[in-house]
Amino acid sequence: MGPGTGALTGSLLSAVDVLEAADLEALSPGLAEQAEIPLVLTRAAVPTDRTVETRGMIIHSAAPLTLPDGRAAALVGGVLLNRNLDFIDTINALVYREQSLPEGSQGTATLFLEDVRVSTNVRLFENVRALGTRVSAEVRAQVLDEGRVWLDRAFVVNDWYISAYEPIHDSFGERVGMLYVGFLETPFRNAKRSSVLILGGAFVLIALASVPVFLRWAGHIFRPLEAMTRTIAKVEAGDLAARNNPPDVGDEIAQVAGHLDNLLDRLQARDRELRDWAESLEARVAERTSDLQAANQRLERTTERLIISEKLAAVGEITASVAHEINNPVAVIQGNLDLARSTLGPEADAVAEEFRLIDDQIYRIGVIVSKLLQFARPEEYSGVRNLIVPGEGVRDCLVLTRHQAEAAGITCAPAFESAAAVRMSRTELQQVVVNLILNAIHAMPGGGTLTVATADREACVVITVADTGTGIAPDVLPRIFDPFFTTKQAQGTGLGLSISQQIVIQAGGRITVSSTPGRGSRFEVSLPIAENA
Repeated sequence: MGPGTGALTGSLLSAVDVLEAADLEALSPGLAEQAEIPLVLTRAAVPTDRTVETRGMIIHSAAPLTLPDGRAAALVGGVLLNRNLDFIDTINALVYREQSLPEGSQGTATLFLEDVRVSTNVRLFENVRALGTRVSAEVRAQVLDEGRVWLDRAFVVNDWYISAYEPIHDSFGERVGMLYVGFLETPFRNAKRSSVLILGGAFVLIALASVPVFLRWAGHIFRPLEAMTRTIAKVEAGDLAARNNPPDVGDEIAQVAGHLDNLLDRLQARDRELRDWAESLEARVAERTSDLQAANQRLERTTERLIISEKLAAVGEITASVAHEINNPVAVIQGNLDLARSTLGPEADAVAEEFRLIDDQIYRIGVIVSKLLQFARPEEYSGVRNLIVPGEGVRDCLVLTRHQAEAAGITCAPAFESAAAVRMSRTELQQVVVNLILNAIHAMPGGGTLTVATADREACVVITVADTGTGIAPDVLPRIFDPFFTTKQAQGTGLGLSISQQIVIQAGGRITVSSTPGRGSRFEVSLPIAENA
């Protein structure tokens, strides 16, 4: 309900309303032109396509009136607020009394039609008021859209102000604008900074003035404590005779230092007792340890002899059985081989090489049986060693093991660089090398590379057998040459490497091994080059 309607009912009313340009012009010619305000592009405002504000905000009042003829009437009057600088300056003067703000601060007031400044004393430039600028989007959302009062800092035109915004309602209860008052934040911020600096400077001056007094007072406390710290450090370093020696008459700290000296005296006495007791205990322990070591050594020697005796007895039984069981079928094979050779006659020349290899292997089986007996009773056997070139025997070993290597998908990489001779039985050498090659093949069930090489090195012929197989675990490596030790479970007897080592040692050489689990093993057989060969 407008003021005029309310006045007819006998009420005195005032209200703010927004009129379109046509309504303003109808009220008074030229009033629409006076209300028109061009919009100024404003940072942080809600984007708009409008370039000019043509509406006018008026404040109008109505008072009841009775005509001479007795009829009720209303006297209505209003003022256009667009560009009404006197109106806004009056509000500013009412809000900010003289000396109500700190020096350098400036109070401002603004009347908004929606979010456009239509009357303000905020300056866009030195003498140009910020008419046509717009309020920030954040303030507009809270005040115009939500109808709440804004009490906070806000960016006004080109600077930060401590601000208050309140919505303006028209005679119909709709939010049509805002009333703003605020003052520059910078002088208050500078005053705050100055206060902090003054208080900080005062604190620093007070602290500087009190430091000498505090240090002198603290020295009476810290010096005795530092002395006790030095004494404790000397005791920790081993000087149990270090003491504080405080004066007889003193404060509580001196009394604590005296108690610490008493504790150190008792500690030194207890340490002396412990040292004497420890020396006595060490003597007793050393005596008992010596007795235990001697007994342990005797037990170890007895155990070793017992194990060796048991193993040799077992080997004696095994070799007797093996000699009987193997020699008979070997004799049958040899006899049938001779029969085949005589039956074939000249046609046997086509397979002469194969017959020769079979003869060699039959002979080798016989030698292996002899070596088993030699392992059990070496003092009963001796043999004549011949001069051989290791490379030739090693080459035959590759022929003998070719079938096993090909079946396992293994690639052989031979490299025979030595032509020197060694004093050793050819059959014994082949027995050692074949054993090493078969072990390497068993270590590569999924295939790999087998390297067999001979080379001269420091008056020795070195035979190398290397594989790229599973390798040998570090805890197993020291035991691989022990008799009956095997990692092949039921597939091995545990005698191959042990017999091979004895054969090499009897020839004056040695076997060494290196292995990396997962990457393979490398065996090297070093045999001395025969003199006057």
